[in-house]
Amino acid sequence: MQKKQAENNGTKSCKANNGELLSGKGADNTGMKKWRGHLRDFFHYRDLLRLLVKRDIKLKYRRSVLGYLWSVLDPLLSMIVMAVVFSAMFRENIENYPLYLFCGQLLFNFFRASTSMAIHSITSNGAIIKKAYVPKYIFTFSRLISTLIDLLFTMLALLLIMLATGAEFSPYNLLFPFVLLQLFLFSLGFGLFLAQANVFFRDIQYIYNALMMAWMYLTPIFYPLEALPRGVAVAVARWNPMYYYVRQFRDIFYTGIWPETDMIAAGCAAALVMLIFGSAAFIRTQSRFILYI
Repeated sequence: MQKKQAENNGTKSCKANNGELLSGKGADNTGMKKWRGHLRDFFHYRDLLRLLVKRDIKLKYRRSVLGYLWSVLDPLLSMIVMAVVFSAMFRENIENYPLYLFCGQLLFNFFRASTSMAIHSITSNGAIIKKAYVPKYIFTFSRLISTLIDLLFTMLALLLIMLATGAEFSPYNLLFPFVLLQLFLFSLGFGLFLAQANVFFRDIQYIYNALMMAWMYLTPIFYPLEALPRGVAVAVARWNPMYYYVRQFRDIFYTGIWPETDMIAAGCAAALVMLIFGSAAFIRTQSRFILYI
C-alpha cells in the first residue's frame, strides 16, 4: 500500500515538474535564483569591493606629487590643448567652445578609461581567482567604481571652466547624476563583455585601441554634429550611444535646458541593453576563466 502511494506521489511530482518546464516556470525560477545569488554575493563581498577600489585609486596616484589634483589638472590641460587646436575651426559655429569641448571630453574620457581598466580586470587578478572563491565580476565592477570616483573629482574642473568662461548656471545642472548613471551602466556592460573576451582572446586589447580611436572621432566631441556629412550625421545621432550621453550632458551644462525625451529614452535603452548583454556574456563564460588565466 505504501509502495503504491509513493509511486502515485512520484507520478504527481513528475507531472508537476513537467508542467513547470512546459510553461517555462521552472526555467524562470532557476534564472531568478541565479540572479538573486549574484546579488547576495555582491553584498556579501562589499568589503572586498571597497578594498579593491582603494587599491586601484592608490596605484593610479602612487609616487605622484600632486596626487588627486591630477584628476582636475589632466583634463584641464588636455582641454586647453584641444581648444587651441580646434577653436579656430569651429569658433564661428560654437559659442563658449571650451565648455562645449569639455562636456564631451569629460564623458568620453570616463568611458575610455573605465573600459580600458575593465579589459584587464580578470587577467590581472588571476592569482586571487585561482586561490579563493570570489565573485569574478567584483574585479571589473571595482575598476568602474574607481574610475567613477575620478570622474567626480573631474567635475571640479567643469565647475572651474564654467566660472572662467562666464557660463550661466541652471537648476538643470543638478540632473548630471542621471546622465552619469546611464553612462556608468553602459560602460559596466561593455566592460564586462571586454573583460571576459580578453580572457580567451588577448588580441581584444589591441582591437580595443583602434575601436576607441574610431569611436572618439565619430562622437561630436570637438566638432558639432552638423559638421558631418548628412548621412553620417544621421547614423551617428541614431546609432552612437555616446552621442546620447554627450548630448544630454551638454543640454544640462552647456545649454542649461532639460534634455530631450528622445535622448533620455535612447540613453536608458542603450545602457540597459549593453548591461544585460555584457552581464550575460560574463556569467556564461566565467566558469572557464580559471583555465585561461
